[in-house]
Amino acid sequence: MNAVNEKAMPRVYASGLQARQAVRRGEHRAPTAGIAPGFVQGNLAILPKSLADDFFRFCQFNPKPCPLLAASEPGDPRLPALGEDLDIRTDIPRYRIWRKGELVDEVPDLMGVWRDDLVAFVIGCSFSFEEALVEDGIRLRHIEQGTNVPMWRTSIETRPAGPFHGPLVVSMRPLRPADAIRAIQITSRFPAVHGAPVHVGKPEMIGISDLSRPDYGDAVEVKDDELPVFWACGVTPQSVIAAAKPEFSITHAPGYMLVTDLKNSRLSVF
Repeated sequence: MNAVNEKAMPRVYASGLQARQAVRRGEHRAPTAGIAPGFVQGNLAILPKSLADDFFRFCQFNPKPCPLLAASEPGDPRLPALGEDLDIRTDIPRYRIWRKGELVDEVPDLMGVWRDDLVAFVIGCSFSFEEALVEDGIRLRHIEQGTNVPMWRTSIETRPAGPFHGPLVVSMRPLRPADAIRAIQITSRFPAVHGAPVHVGKPEMIGISDLSRPDYGDAVEVKDDELPVFWACGVTPQSVIAAAKPEFSITHAPGYMLVTDLKNSRLSVF
């Protein structure tokens, strides 16, 4: 695969537009957590037009892991609902290229592979509710350690649509019981970015045998006085695409998101 250089200490930008422009210029190639505080980030799935209707229905059937923020017109790299001067081909630091369900490359832009029949879907990301948790004083270990949140494929099946089917992917944050209760209350206000947790404690009940070995992201310690709290994750489409084996598809690399012009505060439901 093509190597992509990362910067250990990414700059913080004042807006989603500034962050996207830095990515487009090649100045930011690291994960995007925290690079534009207050602005919504999104997961990406790009599919041929022939599969777009089925994937749209999959998102409607599975709103917890796939809360759809916007979809493009076929062949159009713009998503005006998410921001001005937004080009889905260049504005994410790292993309994954899939052929027949197999990951074949990781690239810094899509200019060499873009096609007129491609439809881009942007799905809500947990970075939005993490900001609300941190503002409330809840400590998140992966943020404090500067690592990617740990994620697992589970034994929970998504509702299929056409060729799209597969397991729910979850992200995990270890929290003390009182913080876990507060986190449930806070994230329930953010249905557009995964909402409340899908499971608390006992990872084996959802098919996770080893918390030290996530399928995506980086492992974090769960202390004796903490509970593992699991949220539906926007990496689920990658698992589903691998199962559906479309001829060609594109996703973001986990942790490398699209930064939009939407404000996190606008997604909160009171």
